[in-house]
Amino acid sequence: MRALLATSISAACMAALALPLAFPSGATATIHAPARAAAPGTPPGDTHTLPLAPLATSGRAIGTPLAQGLPARAVRPFSLIGITWDDVGTDLRGTVQVRTRATGTGIWSGWRTVEAHNDDLPDAGSPEGSASAVRGATAPLWVGRSDGVEVRVVPEAPTGRRGVRPGLPKGLRLEMVDPGDEPGDASGDGPGDGLGGSYLDPDAALDPGPAGPGGGGPDGGGPDGGGTTGGPYDGGDPYDGGDPFDGVGPSEAGDPLDGVGPSEGGYPLGGRHPQDGTTTDTAADPSDTSGTPVESPFVPALSRSQTEALTGQRFTGARPRIVTRLGWGADEQLRSEDSELTDDVSAIFVHHTATGNDYECSDSPSVIRGIYRYHVKSSGWRDIGYNFLVDKCGNIYEGRSGGVSKAVFGAHTLGFNEHTMGIAVLGDYSEEQPTREALSAVARLAAWKLGIYGRDPEGMTYLVSGGSNKYPKGTRVRMNVISGHRDGFATQCPGTELYDDLGIIRRTAAGLQGR
Repeated sequence: MRALLATSISAACMAALALPLAFPSGATATIHAPARAAAPGTPPGDTHTLPLAPLATSGRAIGTPLAQGLPARAVRPFSLIGITWDDVGTDLRGTVQVRTRATGTGIWSGWRTVEAHNDDLPDAGSPEGSASAVRGATAPLWVGRSDGVEVRVVPEAPTGRRGVRPGLPKGLRLEMVDPGDEPGDASGDGPGDGLGGSYLDPDAALDPGPAGPGGGGPDGGGPDGGGTTGGPYDGGDPYDGGDPFDGVGPSEAGDPLDGVGPSEGGYPLGGRHPQDGTTTDTAADPSDTSGTPVESPFVPALSRSQTEALTGQRFTGARPRIVTRLGWGADEQLRSEDSELTDDVSAIFVHHTATGNDYECSDSPSVIRGIYRYHVKSSGWRDIGYNFLVDKCGNIYEGRSGGVSKAVFGAHTLGFNEHTMGIAVLGDYSEEQPTREALSAVARLAAWKLGIYGRDPEGMTYLVSGGSNKYPKGTRVRMNVISGHRDGFATQCPGTELYDDLGIIRRTAAGLQGR
């Protein structure tokens, strides 16, 4: 997520910023969808902002830019945090760190680094990207329920012969997002509509039935490989067949299917070829004919034969179960009424949200509501930028509005948002391996969506850049049909560990299409 910028900081500068640890006293169409109120009983959430100010005025050379931030202070409760600034075209060349106080316990976290990227953006020159409300922004960081905060933003170390330290962008401000309570049940643990307070089916992540593959639990039992987390996944493998990844992490195993067809090697992410059958709910995608929000907490899974009959495409993966915007509690009054569509999905860009890995899968709807509010209210976008999101338990969530089967114009890969789709895995995978459930979910989603538009997940395609820091506007670029964010923009996203698994995602998705 972060741009490839040097961010080293001198020890003297950091010492000067030490603060007390004690808490002080192209072819497009537009759908005009009427904005809809949030689900009944769902608090709308809140965004609270505070301007940053210089942290030190002495002990510096004349002309050296000041670090900015906020001393530790009490604030209204929030769960997600980020920094924005006035000019979206200006990079924040520096290090952003925050520490927060947990609500109820009074315990302060250590300093946590916020990804100071500015690369998940609407395309330059697009109506969304040109809007006056659009601001530069870091990645948001999920910190959990907090009521205290401290911030420091330090410019990069001096560069060049003169040792000039770059200045910080103007209008820096802290964005604190309260995503509100879970839809259907404010307590988050009641029966709701029968799917639980968060609309998550406990078996959905790994037991899609005849509709598609699942995948065994990660080594160690829980979604993060280290025990249970209390999320929708509780361990176990719903399939009787063998798993080529038993005892081996995705990045360690490489691609076991190099030169091997599906009938010889199986499917690398623990799934098996979906068999035809009857699902409990075979309704067509409710969003296929309208841009209005789906009035159901999820789009049901279909078998491969049902999906092919619905789409008319031969090589189409089974439609996976998708938690809709209603399911994760989107407040439809926040977003723009207009959903912009293109006529094709030529490629998928895989991202990580860089919001951190310290979340339970039961928190996923709240994390997504926080990202949604951050993208719209803090960054000035028309809607959440990603087309879909996936959590570490393998739950798939609808992102930007417009219809899950449609080619919705997103805001996820600056320069390449047209005719593409963005899938973001919740978390940071710069150093931590993604779970097998997350990888399987990305592959299943890609197999289905690319199949609708006749794309081979292992194929190549050509995209024309709308302008990025890697490819000038108008450049025709040959890319994998399933690419990582860093393939279109000079960034670390989707993290080295997730990027290294794209090959296995491609091969699995192709197998699920029957190729």
